[in-house]
Amino acid sequence: MSFASIPLEDKQRALSELRSIKEQFSARHWFPGTSGNLSIRVGEYAPDNFHFAITASGKDKSVSTPEDFLFVDQHGKAIETTNLKPSAETLIHCEIYRKTGCGAVFHVHTVYNNIISEWFGDQGAVPAQGIELIKAFNIWEENAAIEIPILPNYAHIPSIAELVPGVLKPEIPGILLRNHGIYAWGNNAFEAKRHLEAFEFIFEYLYKSLLLQGSRTTK
Repeated sequence: MSFASIPLEDKQRALSELRSIKEQFSARHWFPGTSGNLSIRVGEYAPDNFHFAITASGKDKSVSTPEDFLFVDQHGKAIETTNLKPSAETLIHCEIYRKTGCGAVFHVHTVYNNIISEWFGDQGAVPAQGIELIKAFNIWEENAAIEIPILPNYAHIPSIAELVPGVLKPEIPGILLRNHGIYAWGNNAFEAKRHLEAFEFIFEYLYKSLLLQGSRTTK
């Protein structure tokens, strides 16, 4: 499907959803210093042909303007004539869409996801078990255990993007960049938001559990 053939209402719906999600996450202070990026796919999907709307680079996400988003293709290149620039991290979104066929990808930087990704960085994954919010990923086993992949935080974004396919797990809709942030995705914006909120709960839970364990050992 060409971008021009995608119904206008589908494009407008994606932009409206992005504005709403951006406002909600900004209120939680999940976009410090213009960090983070959000995207929603529009139109039909094929691994070598898809399009998505994404937050523009360098914007203050605590305010709304007519130039907060742009549309890009499967290579992360702007589709329409614009002065806006997609984030360099758009390439990571491209790989996630290409390999999963998902409908939305959200990336945020928080203190909890940074600290936890650094703490478990040498292990290559964050282990979590028996935490209620694991159910948000449709994992319903008793005392379920998961591992959330961690990738190195290279300055050269294409080097990170190349690693994405090798760590994707169908049952875990998220990837951490070490001491950087998390990418979470879903079939649509609602699901991606649910997954991201669950990951952030898990990271805060693990962080505070580690603090409690440390306090016990010092008594």
